[in-house]
Amino acid sequence: MSSVPVAGASASPVGAPVVIVVSGPSGAGKDAVIAGLRERTDAFTVPVTMTTRAPRPGEVDGSDYIFVTQDEFARALAADELLEHAEVYGNFYGVPRAQLRDALDAGRDVIMRVDVQGVATLRALLDGAVFVFVATPDEATLAARLHGRGDDPEAITRRLAMASRELALSDGFDHVVVNADGGLDAAVDRLLDIVATERVRPGRHVVHV
Repeated sequence: MSSVPVAGASASPVGAPVVIVVSGPSGAGKDAVIAGLRERTDAFTVPVTMTTRAPRPGEVDGSDYIFVTQDEFARALAADELLEHAEVYGNFYGVPRAQLRDALDAGRDVIMRVDVQGVATLRALLDGAVFVFVATPDEATLAARLHGRGDDPEAITRRLAMASRELALSDGFDHVVVNADGGLDAAVDRLLDIVATERVRPGRHVVHV
């Protein structure tokens, strides 16, 4: 499903920067797909999401996420520094506006990772962006990944209930990328193909921030 043009939007010249918004349920592998893409090429800017949740083992502040307190997040929100924000499982997430603006001004493609709750906001703000839903082949695979990640049983139950609702929204995305177990390279290949296709798609609109 293509984005609907808004009044005043202008057609993008072929080869203009693309904004790809990657979303999907917790455990689908959004971060893994984006990390795989970044191992292949440094041609993309990936804005670092700000969050109030605690870091997971191995996550690096400023690289994986910008980890902040509730008060720090509230100040960024009040200063209109966040392009969008959402509350997910009691934690807040938001995309810093300046990171996206600076990348587009430099002519760089942007890959954004957001939770499904933030997609509706970005659709309204980023006409011309391309929305990609990352999914597992089935809910059993998703459940196994959540268990393997070490989440507590109550959190897994909440995430699986949310995933069922989120999966029902996948038809509203421009593209779906299936991230199967052992299939990460194929998922990255698919995402790279999407970027290449969208860069030359006639009629795509310039993304303004």
